[in-house]
Amino acid sequence: DRRTDRQTAEQTDSWTDRQTDRQTDRQLDRQTTTDTDLSLSLYPVCQAQCVSVTDLSLSLTCLSGPAQCVPSRRTGFKVGMKLEGIDPLHPSMFCVLTVAEVIGCRLRLHIDGYSECYDFWVNSDSADIRRQGWCKDNNHKLHPPKGEYRYETDFDWQHYLQSTGSHAAPPTLFTCRTAVSIYPSSCGFSVGMKLEAVDRKNPGLVCVASLTDVIDDHFLVHFDNWDDTYDYWCDSSSPYIHPVGWCEEQGRPLTAPQGHLNPENFLWEEYLQQTGSTAAPSSAFTMRAPHGFQRNQKLEVVDRRNPMLIRVATVTDTEDYRIKVHYDGWSQQFDIWSDSDHFDLHPVGWCQCTGHPLEPPQGSSPTSPSQGVCPTRGCRGVGHIKGAKYSGHHSAFGCPYSDINMRKEVLLPDRLGGERVITLVPVTMYHHAESLHQSVFLSAMSPQPGRDLSHSLCWEQHRKLLPGISGVQAETVHHWSVQQVSDFIESLPGCEEQAKQFRDEQIDGRAFLLLTQRDIVRIMSIKLGPALKIYNSILMFKHAENRSQSDAEDRSQSDTRLQNQVNKNKITC
Repeated sequence: DRRTDRQTAEQTDSWTDRQTDRQTDRQLDRQTTTDTDLSLSLYPVCQAQCVSVTDLSLSLTCLSGPAQCVPSRRTGFKVGMKLEGIDPLHPSMFCVLTVAEVIGCRLRLHIDGYSECYDFWVNSDSADIRRQGWCKDNNHKLHPPKGEYRYETDFDWQHYLQSTGSHAAPPTLFTCRTAVSIYPSSCGFSVGMKLEAVDRKNPGLVCVASLTDVIDDHFLVHFDNWDDTYDYWCDSSSPYIHPVGWCEEQGRPLTAPQGHLNPENFLWEEYLQQTGSTAAPSSAFTMRAPHGFQRNQKLEVVDRRNPMLIRVATVTDTEDYRIKVHYDGWSQQFDIWSDSDHFDLHPVGWCQCTGHPLEPPQGSSPTSPSQGVCPTRGCRGVGHIKGAKYSGHHSAFGCPYSDINMRKEVLLPDRLGGERVITLVPVTMYHHAESLHQSVFLSAMSPQPGRDLSHSLCWEQHRKLLPGISGVQAETVHHWSVQQVSDFIESLPGCEEQAKQFRDEQIDGRAFLLLTQRDIVRIMSIKLGPALKIYNSILMFKHAENRSQSDAEDRSQSDTRLQNQVNKNKITC
């Protein structure tokens, strides 16, 4: 406590001085290296002291990076402290944040001026949080609390802290490296460079992208002519980014920027000249080595549907850069695929060593938490489908695990554009599309008249990825009413909001079949992910009819050949 008081007193004026900041930055760089080295050596010791597990295959490494290791010290963050950080729904935006809750080494952060339903969780050593004044010192725009200031430039930290009677988090609590300048970058990338990047929300797509921010060895990937909700931060070793020309070399379709005049014939040379930009150098891309996870290894993982909880989990499948996680004691329908370096993955013993509660498997011991008031099996009534605004629930309507909410991701409303409800594709389908790179989205990238879908993508894979279209032919869809079209759109994963738009536009079956990808994206202004699902369903309806006609012709020809053979045999006899 004395140490915390001393830090709070020292932070008032001294660290606003630029020279002191530079000295602090150098100290933090050295401390980060020391902390990382200590974390790497601490985990086996911590595992031996804190965990008693027999007959289990443990993940005895620090997983894929220092951010997943057991921290070398307890966090010093306190509820009420102010800081700056990235909005996870708008990765390009730095906002004024307040620590709303501390559990172990995890923080629930509140975006000042907005409802608690926008709160989100991070680890205390996250690179997404920064000290007070970091944005100003590093030429980044800080978005002030909503409604507090007429102009964003009017925001002043000292005045804000005084008016709210609060304190800023001391700089020594931030263990991530602090950027000194965005130019030049030590990672070989610069703002404005072009590249080809995987859309993380629609992993079957590789799109034209730009770098819009660089901090140390991390940079922000932005998809040209799309909003920032698709943006993501990564480093040069990410498997999701590729140099210009990668798609052509790999024989994969490249998604042109939204609104491009000739998306089917996109040429990088022309686009770079038109935009006055340069391609990121191929030498800057350093693909990291695959992870070392193995099946049946145990670990501790944040519950994606209820992120205030961490559960005992098992690795059930692996890819080069991802793992499939099963929450022990829960149904496989809750299994998730996660990047191997995701900060929500932790080694065995992490919770006990950091003071974070660990949710044991259902019925694993007499001390396992009992069933709460929620009727959903295994749920104790903790958390809510609408996020941190509600600490608990007592019915299936608010339960993150109930059947009625299973097709909904935990709601993280877009604070700048109204409530955004994301509907999850079932895990098995989602993974099937990614691992084979033959998702339903790919066929819409370069449609050609008369193209036979079965020659490029497996019909069975398409049928599984878009439930509800099996056996339905264009002739049937042609006679659909407006309501039937709307009902079908609503049945597509992630297209509930678009169903109302189709209903409002009075689009019946005949009009639906005439829609092109350009119509759906540009005229109806539907986002890329839902647009491609809708357009692919149209292609598949037409393909089903062509398939049926082709099969009928084959049967007719077969019958004719059989009859000719019979007649020939009669003549011979």
